[in-house]
Amino acid sequence: MKLTTSDSIPASYEQMQDKELVRLFRKKDDQLAFRELMNRHQSKIYSYIFSMIQNREVANDIFQETFTKVITKMDDTYNEQGKWIAWVMRIAHNATIDHIRKQKRFVDVSSSYDKESKTDFYDRLPDEDSPSQQEKLELDESTSSLLKHISNLPEEQRTVVMLRHYYEMPFKEIAEMTGVSINTALGRMRYALINLRKMFDEEREKESSNV
Repeated sequence: MKLTTSDSIPASYEQMQDKELVRLFRKKDDQLAFRELMNRHQSKIYSYIFSMIQNREVANDIFQETFTKVITKMDDTYNEQGKWIAWVMRIAHNATIDHIRKQKRFVDVSSSYDKESKTDFYDRLPDEDSPSQQEKLELDESTSSLLKHISNLPEEQRTVVMLRHYYEMPFKEIAEMTGVSINTALGRMRYALINLRKMFDEEREKESSNV
């Protein structure tokens, strides 16, 4: 990832909210404001892209493409009523999915859903804006193993896990960002947790057999 430097950025910029920095960049072409936005969020954005691609060179290219689009589209398409980082993440997500589709690695997991169990699951789901106990249980594993297993999930499931667990994005925003219904986003999270649990169980069984 090509990082920007943080030198020469006044401390006052670091105290500003994203919306204030965005306003400075849009109205005054304040490059320091934009550099502060990048310094603040680039690690999160790059990590998401890399988690989906698993290739540093390609992830770097998509990261640069994302911020090129951010700069060129901010005046035309960004609505200041929304969160800037959510808007940028949507651009990064779309660029990532475009690459995956071009590589013919796009997988539609919706056909693997258990249609009969969907309604029952949604009825039992707790408040969608706070991680459920099941999510915390399934994802409370060592970071290295977790990231390894997440990378092996189907693309749609990997997306929702990263957005939900690492960026604490509500399901409503995940659904809007990925262009699906909330129920579909919830279903993808459910099957991601099921698949992750299977992967951890298989990992433990393998470790036990080697003892």
